[in-house]
Amino acid sequence: MSGKLIIFSAPSGSGKTSIVKELVKQIPQLEFSISVTTREPRGAEVHGKEYYFFTKKEFEKKIGYEDFAEFEEVYPGRYYGTLKEEVERLWAKGHDVLFDVDVKGGVNLKKIYGEKALAIYVKVPSKAVLEKRLRDRATENEENIRMRMGRVEEEMKYEERFDVVVLNEILEKAVISAVEVVQSFLDR
Repeated sequence: MSGKLIIFSAPSGSGKTSIVKELVKQIPQLEFSISVTTREPRGAEVHGKEYYFFTKKEFEKKIGYEDFAEFEEVYPGRYYGTLKEEVERLWAKGHDVLFDVDVKGGVNLKKIYGEKALAIYVKVPSKAVLEKRLRDRATENEENIRMRMGRVEEEMKYEERFDVVVLNEILEKAVISAVEVVQSFLDR
């Protein structure tokens, strides 16, 4: 059994995770695909809920077994990826799959799943707004903020490779827009 996929991508601090959380609440047929990462948990993050936290060695073993639908070394030594079995698990439950992934992962998932997937890029008004959001969430140290901001220019170049762009200037409006776009795709 297979359903559809909704892919959200954007630079860190864009608000994509906040939008994704609202979509899960408002569209019951969607279920969040839990990504795998080699980074350490932040705050109260739990293995198997926000992410599957793997060691670099465990992650690389899964790469060797070709267990990932997509993966990327997003930052030096820090991998993120989507397990094929995670997508299959959610489809087997009769759900459509919702992703919150980096821009390269989003483009790769769209390439793999084609018309079954809707790829949405979350755009922010400016880099300054993005940096302020990263600082306001207070989950990153200065080095990580600099590292994330160093990727923004490159990540913004991917916008045109997505099916839809949702502007997140005001979160409530971005959520309304995202719900409309996603529901329209799912109803097709």
